Amino acid sequence: MPVNPSENLTRDEARERAAFLSTDSYDVRLDLTTGPTTFVTESTIRFSATEARGTFVDLIAPSVREIELNGELLEDPASRFDGARVQLPELAVGENTVRILADGAYMNTGEGLHRFVDPVDDEVYLYTQFEVSDARRMFANFEQPDLKATFRFTITAPDHWRVISNSPTPLPEPAGEGTATWTFEPTTTISTYLTALIAGTYQGGEGEVTTRDGRTIPMGVYARASLAEHLDPQNIIDVTKAGIDFYEEAFDCDFPFPKYDQVFVPEYNMGAMENPGAITYVESYVFRSDVSDAIRERRDLTILHELAHMWFGDLVTMRWWDDLWLNESFAEYASTLSSAEATKWTDAWTTFASSEKAWAYRQDQLPSTHPIVADMVDFDAVATNFDGITYAKGASVLRQLVAYVGKDAFFEGLRSYFRKHAWSNTELKDLLAELTETSGRDLASWSQLWLETAGVNTLRPRILTESNGTVTAFSIEQTAPSDYPTLRPHRLGIAGFTLADGTLRRTESIEVDVDGEVTEVDGLVGAGADLWLLNDGDLAYAKTRLDEDSLAIAMEHLRDIEDPLARTLIWSAAWDMVRDGELPSRRFQQLVLANITGEDSSSVLRTLLGQLRSVAGPYAAPEERAERTSSAADALWELARAAEDGSDAQLQFTESFALMSATDEHAGILESLLDGTVTLPGRTIDTDLRWSLVIALSALGRMDDAAIDAVLADDDTQSGRKKALTAKAARPTPETKAEAWRTTVEEDTLPNESLSAVVIGFDRVHDGELIAPYESRYFEMLETVWSERSSEIANRLIQGYFPSLFGGESVLAEADAWLAAHPSAPLGLRRPIIEGRDTVARQLRVREADIKE
Repeated sequence: MPVNPSENLTRDEARERAAFLSTDSYDVRLDLTTGPTTFVTESTIRFSATEARGTFVDLIAPSVREIELNGELLEDPASRFDGARVQLPELAVGENTVRILADGAYMNTGEGLHRFVDPVDDEVYLYTQFEVSDARRMFANFEQPDLKATFRFTITAPDHWRVISNSPTPLPEPAGEGTATWTFEPTTTISTYLTALIAGTYQGGEGEVTTRDGRTIPMGVYARASLAEHLDPQNIIDVTKAGIDFYEEAFDCDFPFPKYDQVFVPEYNMGAMENPGAITYVESYVFRSDVSDAIRERRDLTILHELAHMWFGDLVTMRWWDDLWLNESFAEYASTLSSAEATKWTDAWTTFASSEKAWAYRQDQLPSTHPIVADMVDFDAVATNFDGITYAKGASVLRQLVAYVGKDAFFEGLRSYFRKHAWSNTELKDLLAELTETSGRDLASWSQLWLETAGVNTLRPRILTESNGTVTAFSIEQTAPSDYPTLRPHRLGIAGFTLADGTLRRTESIEVDVDGEVTEVDGLVGAGADLWLLNDGDLAYAKTRLDEDSLAIAMEHLRDIEDPLARTLIWSAAWDMVRDGELPSRRFQQLVLANITGEDSSSVLRTLLGQLRSVAGPYAAPEERAERTSSAADALWELARAAEDGSDAQLQFTESFALMSATDEHAGILESLLDGTVTLPGRTIDTDLRWSLVIALSALGRMDDAAIDAVLADDDTQSGRKKALTAKAARPTPETKAEAWRTTVEEDTLPNESLSAVVIGFDRVHDGELIAPYESRYFEMLETVWSERSSEIANRLIQGYFPSLFGGESVLAEADAWLAAHPSAPLGLRRPIIEGRDTVARQLRVREADIKE
């Protein structure tokens, strides 16, 4: 996007504005009938000022027509608007009213007010995505979370649309031929980024939930008309009801809003967004085809995550984005807890360990790591630090905090926090004050060690035994990376597992406090076990290691541990050892293939299959990569054939086989599955699985454009069109790769998800030489893409095309040269280059360890 400094509101500017200005209400009128590119937006803001001084209103729009301040039209409104801010003259001390009439622009990037046309029926669908700072793309406002207000929306739109906002949807009034006007009641007091508008022929189902105070909360679950048949509204409402019941009791606070709609929207950038009463979700959570339980669990977890935000984030909101982590970390923690205790996903903490925590460890080891409490100096910093530390590390540390202060004290502190701060804005210190009061613990040192420092510690067992395996000395060594040398206290469990009758059972268990470089565990002297596990129960946030004897047992018998969380922690320890070059990737490949059929967690299985693709691909010794990928695919096909008929494992093994297929023999199997000459018992090749086979065949050179178009003819939907884009871009020809590059980098016509579909296909290659010419072109395009595209599109291109798949020393050299030549480039541009470079450097270290074995 063209660089406009006015778009980047700083924390200091926000504090200065909030120091003399408070907002009361907004009256926002939108006319959505004026054409496909722009809409009319009129915002009337009532606010108070304590000083007679000028200020600015935030607005990103093509043009401003009128500015009226306290009943006076200001002359030459264009001169007061720089594309991002409307400058106001001196305000009255006391109450003020400003009205700004402008032309807003629809987006196709998933930011602001996004407009989509469904290829199935040519119907138009709109939705908003405002976090962090894109409400100003739909209406003029004071775009900072601590200037809360009520919002009254009046929407004129085609009369056959469904129009949804934060308040209950009113009956529309006719407004002309084919149009109608919806006048919503004012919202509760919320922040600008939480307002919402969803409009179009959304269809679905309705229900209701009775809250503990006896109110009836109406609920709607909607998607585009062409997708509505695939919705399962009652399942979604049931999960939501379980979450409301759980949270109301846990927080001792009634559900705070008058209704709760959940809408699955097209071309969405995020998993979901917590707009009060108008939650939006990515459409991939509408299941057109069979999906794994891992995906179903992820959707339910997302539903509970957004629901938790109704209290933590919406009812009580951060003062500024420094505390974004607390919003997201709390929702991560609360949703996992409620999932484990109030839904069928009783192993939710196992899923958390295998996915969220792995994400946190990965993010925390990048050069771009930062403290959980990041220094959000401006909007750009917020966008840059919206990452795995904000979400997953923060949630991991919150779980530690719960253990540290005690669960009862933690939740009593939360209840007091909600009672004191409902409908207002807070900072971290406000929550810590309540927890200190209820727990009696001083949290200042805890906060400094865990929230204000970066990096992850590594805990390594040091065990001496007699010849019969009896422990004579047991200690834990703690280390920290040199750049972030903080050693932290950890409370953790240690378990010993003994092999008997084909099962590894926990026969030893102890809890210890780890602090400093070495901690002696005298309580285990005299004990004995075949496998030792640090951090049993997964309360600590730290990487752990397996000693040599335990690893040897795990290689053969990991599948024989009954406890799914313990299995996951051993998988995780082995994976961290691979990433740190301590365990050859070939051994992890052997570990997975020898033990994966003993894994009954769908989410863990999904994680392991992703790791298998890494160790057989970019983590494999280069001269063995082709053979490793081929043998892994062979094994996956055999696993798919041997799996229970129609099972979750069968589906996941089949999908992974398609992803890793690399040989002519594999292509033959894929073709036979596609034409029905080979079948899997209990498995239908449904729409999405068919596309997986087609994309795999295309990457192997066995599908041309005509063949892909023939498949598309049977699924000419938005999802089908994206899959076709991926399949065509995956074809292994120079011409195909050149076309993919041209349509994404050299042209700017594709919306967000379609662009990503092409990038995914471009990267779907078996021969690195096919895309090697784009390594230098990648670094040449960076500045242009950053300056000419929206933030979302630029990041999709910069991250998606980073040459890491077959990256080597040349990528490191080019990245280093670019970074050296652009020391003043915005951090949002430099960060993905720094992270991409680190990814390739780690791959080289892991490959070297694989070669040396």
